[in-house]
Amino acid sequence: MKIICVGRNYAEHAKELNNALPTDPVLFMKPDSALLRKGEPFFHPDFSKNIHYETEIVFRVNKIGRHIQSKFAYKYISDYTVGIDFTARDLQDNQKTKGLPWEIAKAFDQSAVVGDFLPANGVDLHNISFHLNINGKLVQKGNTANMIFPIEKVIEYSSQFFTLKIGDLFFTGTPEGVGKINIGDHLEGFLGEKKVFDVLIK
Repeated sequence: MKIICVGRNYAEHAKELNNALPTDPVLFMKPDSALLRKGEPFFHPDFSKNIHYETEIVFRVNKIGRHIQSKFAYKYISDYTVGIDFTARDLQDNQKTKGLPWEIAKAFDQSAVVGDFLPANGVDLHNISFHLNINGKLVQKGNTANMIFPIEKVIEYSSQFFTLKIGDLFFTGTPEGVGKINIGDHLEGFLGEKKVFDVLIK
């Protein structure tokens, strides 16, 4: 199982980090060791002083495929949820300055939160609302309608390079409103008004 992530997939988020808008999906990967197990807390790593939450819609792949056309992409998705791409922003900024890859800032252990999955069948994938509360306060919200590259375009593009396998996950990018987490924070992720994950920061 692999985790394929899309960077800069919401225009307002790209702007808040002073990044140019991409002409093709910006892809990076997380290993399976990045998954935070359900019910476990996120332990703030010592190597960063500025871990950011990035709330995202996550799709799960249900069949093997490569070179998938956009019009058939929906057949490769079984279900969806909300997740968090934890990012060590200080490490990422340092890597960018040096022109180096981001993996140490994005793919570290426990950096991928995945909520409870819901069936994608019959769902309008282009109109999924989601949000994140921290300590009971709304801090980030988004809708897949605002993606630069919708999920079928992401699947078409990424499957040119990587064979998709059953259980693979797509983290589809975060809207504006990312921010720092702190020890003691309580994070709750929602699809519409349905809570799908609950994470404590320790």
